[in-house]
Amino acid sequence: MKFILASQNQHKLVEMQNILSAHGVEVVLQSELGLHVEVEETGATFAENAMLKAKAVMAASGLPAIADDSGVCVDALSGAPGVYSARYGGPELDDVGRYRLLLENMRGARDRTAHFTSAIACAFPNGDTIEAEGICPGMIAYAPQGDGGFGYDPVFFLPQRKKTFAQLTAEEKNEISHRGKALALFREKLEEYLKK
Repeated sequence: MKFILASQNQHKLVEMQNILSAHGVEVVLQSELGLHVEVEETGATFAENAMLKAKAVMAASGLPAIADDSGVCVDALSGAPGVYSARYGGPELDDVGRYRLLLENMRGARDRTAHFTSAIACAFPNGDTIEAEGICPGMIAYAPQGDGGFGYDPVFFLPQRKKTFAQLTAEEKNEISHRGKALALFREKLEEYLKK
């Protein structure tokens, strides 16, 4: 079974392929089909944004589409950057600029608790949909550590592992991350759906 990923993000593609390929699901970027669908993320939640993206790419391709909307929610910042994680600080910032801005905004904050959320949505041409969500609790580090991962990974610290996401191997991250949890739940729901 082939799903089109409603994203241009190569890192998301690799994580999804690693987790879903064991179940006979091939995930390909929309660009591999010559598509470039830009979806305005107007949803108030990660789940709403994921579904907007999945439905738009499914409509453009005629194939099942899968989307992920995820971000980091920081308690001391009242849940920010949240659904704006990828756009935090404006379009001129890259991943490093965004996590530096986050650290700047956290300066002096004693409460470092945060969580990553990932919402997965899949839209099928027959109108059916599947949704799943995963959450990974952690803390915001005082400085970036590690050179793996992407996005906020260098500043997202896991007390139980004494490492940031960027210091974990891909396998370790997939096992405990928000996206890993969301995809595990999605996989279960997909298996049930395919039995029908």
